[in-house]
Amino acid sequence: MAKKIKPLLFWTSSYAYLGEAMMKSGNFIAGSLARGISDSGEPVLADQPFPDGERYHRMLSDVEGRQAIVLGGTIDDRETMELFDIGNLLVDMGADELKLVIPYFGYSTMERAIKEGEAVKAKFRARLLSAIPQARQGNSIFLMDLHSIGTQYYFEGPTHTRHIYAKSVVIDSVKGLLLQRAGVSANSKDKQAVAAALAQPFVFASTDVGRSAWVDSLTREMVELGLNASAAFIIKRRKSGNSSEVRDISADVENAFVIIYDDMVRTGGSLIKAANAYREKGAADVAAILTHCVLPGTSKEKLQKSAAFCQVVVTDSHPRAVLLADTTQNPFLVVNSIANLLSEKVTKGRHQLV
Repeated sequence: MAKKIKPLLFWTSSYAYLGEAMMKSGNFIAGSLARGISDSGEPVLADQPFPDGERYHRMLSDVEGRQAIVLGGTIDDRETMELFDIGNLLVDMGADELKLVIPYFGYSTMERAIKEGEAVKAKFRARLLSAIPQARQGNSIFLMDLHSIGTQYYFEGPTHTRHIYAKSVVIDSVKGLLLQRAGVSANSKDKQAVAAALAQPFVFASTDVGRSAWVDSLTREMVELGLNASAAFIIKRRKSGNSSEVRDISADVENAFVIIYDDMVRTGGSLIKAANAYREKGAADVAAILTHCVLPGTSKEKLQKSAAFCQVVVTDSHPRAVLLADTTQNPFLVVNSIANLLSEKVTKGRHQLV
């Protein structure tokens, strides 16, 4: 009887943490890739660039005729090039099908040109990854919670793009906040206490009208699941080319527990403004759920010192989230993994049989 062959899973240097978490699903075989050479000329798994900064890669797995998956985010140019290099190497070594899994597609600051002559970096990086030669059964690129949904159409040629929504992780994060607010353990066997905690009313809110469609859709889905959710968004007025002010909020948030949702937090300035706007309208407490956590430098400390949030929940789509995660008993920044979601989505479809 024929049996399924599990795909090989590789990852870029910065995404080892997520690759190892995905391996726990049992859906993959870990690919082996050398990133350095020892003094004796033997391959080394650790990332050891040459003195001039050039990076070394050597395929140690037999990928001929296999489905190969590469996990990596375009968090910077160095990481983007490693994703590009590994993808090319796998095709050159005979991989039958190539899937690039990009949990965080960066360059969202320049996903479109505002002024004449500006480089649209999101489009250029999409062109770069589209240029990887096609494996025999084709190439696919999986993207998650894009800052601009139109980015997926920047990829060119026969490469297929798939957009994964992290809504299941977001909804689980909402449930976690409600349980914590009620003082009920996430592992509680007390069904009545859990049900009462999840029945608490809350407002699911966006930072502005731009994300209102996502917030409205998620709110409707949570209501269908039995959660007591209502939606709200901030109405802004543009004051100048780079500043705006809050004019109003679309719903009554007096004495409400407000959970702000957004696809991404970078430095946190806009998120703090939104939280303060809801508090000024009478919100009893404010939490935030973000898919992508960038937070460079001291941005996390800025969020915490603002006292605008009781808690911030993010996913591990970006390596910064793992570096910044709190391990205290009462954490401010909670990180929920997307490993199971990615493992499920990227293994759907064609299976190789032997």
